[in-house]
Amino acid sequence: MALWRIRATVEDKPGYLSVLTASLALRSVNILAVQVHTTEGGAVDDFLVDAPDTMSEQELQAAIARGRGRDAFVTRAEAQGLADQPTRALALAGRLVHDPDSLGEALVTLLDAAEVRWRPEGTVVLHGFDEERMTLIDPAGGSYEVLRPAPAFTPAEYARAQALVEVSGALVRRTTDQTTLLLPDGAELLIRPATGDDVEGVRRLHAHSSMLSRRRRYLGGAQMPSEARLRRMLEPVNGLTLLALHVDPASGEERVVAMANLLTEGDLGEVAVLVQDAWQRRGIGTVLLRRLTAWAARMNFSALVAHTGADNVAMLRTLRRFGVAEGGDRDGALLTLTLPVAGHRSASDETPATSG
Repeated sequence: MALWRIRATVEDKPGYLSVLTASLALRSVNILAVQVHTTEGGAVDDFLVDAPDTMSEQELQAAIARGRGRDAFVTRAEAQGLADQPTRALALAGRLVHDPDSLGEALVTLLDAAEVRWRPEGTVVLHGFDEERMTLIDPAGGSYEVLRPAPAFTPAEYARAQALVEVSGALVRRTTDQTTLLLPDGAELLIRPATGDDVEGVRRLHAHSSMLSRRRRYLGGAQMPSEARLRRMLEPVNGLTLLALHVDPASGEERVVAMANLLTEGDLGEVAVLVQDAWQRRGIGTVLLRRLTAWAARMNFSALVAHTGADNVAMLRTLRRFGVAEGGDRDGALLTLTLPVAGHRSASDETPATSG
């Protein structure tokens, strides 16, 4: 027996797929895997089949035609084709975790492409696809052009490739944004953006923080935030959450020791910090806030605000390092302070001067 890959279009109506499979079965062709792509021109059926060794490509084409298949594409397949497409895509995503720069090779494998070309940033391209060409925006800059003469690309393949690109983009951003912080006492912390997978680590951070620290972070509420709220904080819409992690030299365990959030509303951001008690007064909160303000500047935020208790001397001292004016807006025991964002220009700054 021999492995073949078959792709053919049939009418997207009940019973037409069974006509095609029956025609193949009459020629002793065993279907090992099938995937259906919905397109405007009909249902594109993608088969991996095991056919008799004596069967030729022309005989397979004839069996497809008798089964009312059209625009058939037939080629020999390898044993690795036995993995279904979702499994294949997940395996490639796992490869990207270890090598985010291998996106081009991953696209070749995912799409059985003849060629993948990278074009530099600044080249005018529109992302999308036609029968033989697919264009995907590179999250690190530029774009990927994927070429495959046959079979024609389908919407499902484009969606799958776009999802892989988004995985690569998230990994590239995470790698770019992480840094190592060396504390004065020689301890090292990894600073990186949070993800949804950090829920348990952040929950332990709260559990190992005192009620006073939690009350100051949440302005009166010392209870553990719900899991839904933790997830919203870890992956805020249009915002950013940073974590500081310490790796225990004895056990190798990675523990979250601090968290800083930047939540957004329009071009304004609100920042808040929680540092585990044993790690306080070591400059960690200042470093996290500095990285959040730098990110806000890149995103062209007009300003950041922080809410804190009037008796939170440590937080007030930290905020004043960022040029926060004395006083702020006071509401009972609550202070609202504004952090300037470097490089931001107000509307009045952008108004051209006129001669008088």
